[in-house]
Amino acid sequence: MLDLRLTRAARPAVQLRRLLVAAASAGTGFLLLSCLGYALKRPEAAGSAALRLAWCVVPVAATVYLALAVARTDPGTRPRPGLSAIGLGPARLMAVSALVTALSTTLGSLVALSLFLHLRGDLTGLPFDGAGASFLAAGKSLPLAATLTLLAVVPVVATVAVALALRPSDPRPVVRPQRRYLPFVRQAGGPAVGGRAAGGPAAGGPAAGGPAAGGRTGEVEAAGGGGAAGKGTPAAAAPAGVIDPRFTSPSLTDKADDEGAGGTPAGLPWAVALVAAGLTAQAYAGRKPPTPAFTFTTVPTGAGLFLLGWLLTAVGLVLAAPGLTHLCGRLLQCARPGALRLLAGRGLMAEATRIGRPLGILCAVTAAGYAVTTLYDSPGRPFGPLSALGALVVAGCAFATLLTVAVETRQGRAETTDALLRLGAPATVLRGAAALRAFALLAFFAPLTLAIAALAAFPLTR
Repeated sequence: MLDLRLTRAARPAVQLRRLLVAAASAGTGFLLLSCLGYALKRPEAAGSAALRLAWCVVPVAATVYLALAVARTDPGTRPRPGLSAIGLGPARLMAVSALVTALSTTLGSLVALSLFLHLRGDLTGLPFDGAGASFLAAGKSLPLAATLTLLAVVPVVATVAVALALRPSDPRPVVRPQRRYLPFVRQAGGPAVGGRAAGGPAAGGPAAGGPAAGGRTGEVEAAGGGGAAGKGTPAAAAPAGVIDPRFTSPSLTDKADDEGAGGTPAGLPWAVALVAAGLTAQAYAGRKPPTPAFTFTTVPTGAGLFLLGWLLTAVGLVLAAPGLTHLCGRLLQCARPGALRLLAGRGLMAEATRIGRPLGILCAVTAAGYAVTTLYDSPGRPFGPLSALGALVVAGCAFATLLTVAVETRQGRAETTDALLRLGAPATVLRGAAALRAFALLAFFAPLTLAIAALAAFPLTR
């Protein structure tokens, strides 16, 4: 009951984000059902129907990514002190997030089914003078198993993704027991030489095996070795139970998952290489245009290199965006910055990984949209309603995900903002820093995206 109250008592902005997830799920579900209708209408074109279904992977991935971003920013399912005492621990809150995601996506799938049946004429007759009968298989019965399977794709995948991403983890670092290499642990100088007894004095003084060793004698006796060091080795032995750091594994050093040395996001050189490889593949494939023409429903044999180039370019943009966002923050702080530029630049550097990924996805979607617009820029290949719906779902999910991550970033920066306000910083300076960050990202990524989109679409115009 308390879980339901947490879900219902959310703010209007949270409910709006959940409705966006439901709308994206409805659009994706309608596309999946349209693929089923196409297969029922044209059973002889099995390859074209399978290709349409394969293209639906892109809107499904965009919808799941949006659902994951919305689940992360939900304040009602965020762990707080004292909630574990009433049964709302991290695992329970993760289950609540997964349940809310399942409800939102299931609502969207039901809306898609209702709209699909309405356009087919199964509810109140064919609307729009039967305009949708050509690709919705009007008049033919829908297979129940296939319909339920397609409608369950988005809810199941989104719920599993949210549950895996928000699963509780132990905040304490995992400390694995160190393997003791006995010949090297007898004393800090390294392996013993000379074969002396464990209780014998070390070279240079009696401190190696005496009481000053802090009980080290018994440990060495248990190891079955001598206690002497080589020539010129200091006489002080290591305390009991302590391994010389020179002989320990360096695996205990903490490393960030997505950052390299100095807090800079890693992977920028590889991302640039992927973008260059993708553009090269598209330019190489553009020397001889494929025949027949490339569309969403017909992929000729020679178009495989085009698709590979687009995939490499998109992945490279997504991987390069965090590093480029970090670079934007550094550029803002060049040439004697003031307080405004320092706040904006430091904010971009700290949030480069969190903001960079959805920003890179939006840039990749924009470049792909420009290339598709160039591809369909002819009277013989019009941009159909289902293609427009798919483009709207993908672009809308990418833009909504970026806005949701911006809200998450603002929530994570709330303590810092409150501290600056308590110190007397004007609110106009903080708003100006946020506006400067947005302007810097727009000024940096807009020309870059347009340039990559033009290069990616150039082989299609030849």
